[in-house]
Amino acid sequence: MDSAYIDSLLQNLKHEEETVRESATQELWRIWFEQKGMIGYQALQRAQVLLQAGEFNQAENILTQLITNMPDFAEAWNRRAVLYFTQQRYYQAISDCQQVIQLNSSHFGALHGLGLCYVALEDYRRAIHAFQQALTVHPYSLENQRMLLECTVKLT
Repeated sequence: MDSAYIDSLLQNLKHEEETVRESATQELWRIWFEQKGMIGYQALQRAQVLLQAGEFNQAENILTQLITNMPDFAEAWNRRAVLYFTQQRYYQAISDCQQVIQLNSSHFGALHGLGLCYVALEDYRRAIHAFQQALTVHPYSLENQRMLLECTVKLT
């Protein structure tokens, strides 16, 4: 994918018009999910269906195999982090979120997920830092703004 195009989408996340931001958000998610073509995308879809059905072991197996075969597929790491978070396996989710961020420093979903993991562990300072990083990429995110305020209140 053209890095200039991705840079323009990231800039659009900071646009004052909500429709521009929403369009950029959806396009970035599409790019991230389709990074490895249809094989990667379909594997992510299968894992998501299994996750929603509560078939956690099968979903984890698909995602782990995907990561093994395509270790630079950031969204595979991110989806496994979501799975781990769902299972309250917060330290494993944090590790996977950190891997996503290493591969794609602008992945606002992983930054948000990292913050949620730290909230679950009641590590509000780290949560605040993660939400601040997410807001640097996606400054109009109301959810990240809300979580930042909630964590700040918990520290006082």
